[in-house]
Amino acid sequence: MFHNAFIQAVREIRRNLMRSLLTAVGIVIGIASVIIMVNIGKGASQTITQSVEKLGSNTLYIIPGQNRGANTGSVAKPFSKKDLETLRGSVYTLKAISPVQNVSMTVVYKEQNYRTMISGVENDYLQIQNWKVVKGRDFEAREIRTGKNVCIVGQTVIKSIFTTPNALIVGEKIRLKNFSCEIIGTLDSKGANTFGMDQDDIVLVPFALFQRRISGTDTIPLMMAVVKPNIPLAEAKVQIERVLRQDRHIESIDEDDFSVRSMTALLDTVSQVTTALTLMLGAVAAISLVVGGIGIMNIMLVSVTERTREIGIRMAVGAMANDILVQFLIEAIVLSGFGGVVGIAFGVLMSVAISQGFDIVLVIDPSIVVVSLLFSTLIGIVFGIIPARKAARMNPIDALRFE
Repeated sequence: MFHNAFIQAVREIRRNLMRSLLTAVGIVIGIASVIIMVNIGKGASQTITQSVEKLGSNTLYIIPGQNRGANTGSVAKPFSKKDLETLRGSVYTLKAISPVQNVSMTVVYKEQNYRTMISGVENDYLQIQNWKVVKGRDFEAREIRTGKNVCIVGQTVIKSIFTTPNALIVGEKIRLKNFSCEIIGTLDSKGANTFGMDQDDIVLVPFALFQRRISGTDTIPLMMAVVKPNIPLAEAKVQIERVLRQDRHIESIDEDDFSVRSMTALLDTVSQVTTALTLMLGAVAAISLVVGGIGIMNIMLVSVTERTREIGIRMAVGAMANDILVQFLIEAIVLSGFGGVVGIAFGVLMSVAISQGFDIVLVIDPSIVVVSLLFSTLIGIVFGIIPARKAARMNPIDALRFE
C-alpha cells in the first residue's frame, strides 16, 4: 500500500511540478537557514577559541586589586620588584614571568613619525607571547637590570618608519618621547590577534627603562606568567595566590588585594555566548520551517478540493478512508522531504562558501543534518494530516457529485 501511495504521490507532484516546487521552497529555505546558522555559529566559536588559545591558554595575568563589575579593581596595592622576584623564585609551576606596562607613544626616526604601542617588559615576555627575535638579539641581563636605552621593534613599526627597502635596522636609533634608544632586534611577524589588533605594531623596551623614562614610577601594574607544560592552571593559580598573600602580609580573614586571571575564563565566556547566539539564530531560522509547513498544508487543501471527484471514484470502487488518508499524507511527506534534502544540500554548500569567504573554521555538524531531515519529514506529517483527514472523511456520494 505504501509503495503504491508513494508512486501516486510522485505522479501527482510531477503533474503540478511548478506549484510543488514553489511550495517546497519554504522548506528549502527553512532547512538551509537552520543548517547555515548552526554550522557557521559553531565554526565561529571554534575560530574564536583557536585564536584565544594562540594568545596563551596557559598564560596567567596577575593584576593588583579585585574585579568589581564595571569598576576595575578595589583599592589596589601595586606590585613591586620584590613581588616579582618572590614569585619568580618561589612558584615552581611557572615557566616564565615578566612585568608588563604599555603606553601609546610616537616613534621618531629621521623625518618619519609613527604612533605605536611601547611595552616595558623583560625577556620572559618573549617566551610568554611565543615571540621570536628574527634579527639581532633580545635584552641582556645587564640591560634589563640597569634599564639601558635599547629596544626590540615589531614588523609593522619597521615598515612604517624605515622606508628604504632592505635597510639595516639593527643598530639604528629611534626616539621615544624625550630619549633615544638603539634597536637591538626585530620581532617575527604575528599578524592580528583575536580582537583584530595588530600584534606587530609594538616596540619592546626593558621594564626598568620604561619605569625610569616613561612611567616615572617603580611599581608594576601587571605581571604575565606562563605555566609549565602538563601543570593545571588552577594549581599554579593557587600557588601564586598563597605566595603573594604571604609576601604582601594579607591576613587570613582578608580578601586578596590582587587577582589572578587566565584565558580559560575568557574561553568559557566566549563558548557560552556563541552557543546562546547559535541557538537563538537557529530558532529564528526554524520559524521559516513553520511558514513552509503552512504552505504545504495550504497547497494540499487545494489539491484535495481539486481531486474531490477522484476521491469519490476511489471510494466507490472500494478504497477505504485509511487508504485516502495515507495517500494524501504521503504526498505531503514526499513534498516536505524533497524540500528537506534540497535544503540540506543548499545549506551545506552555503556553509562552505561563507566559511571560506569570512575565514571561519568549516564545521559541518552531521547531527544537525539528520535532525533537519527528520524535522522536514515531521513538518510534512504535522501539516499534511489536516488535508489528509479532510480527504478521508469525504462522503463518496457528495464527492462524485462535486463539479
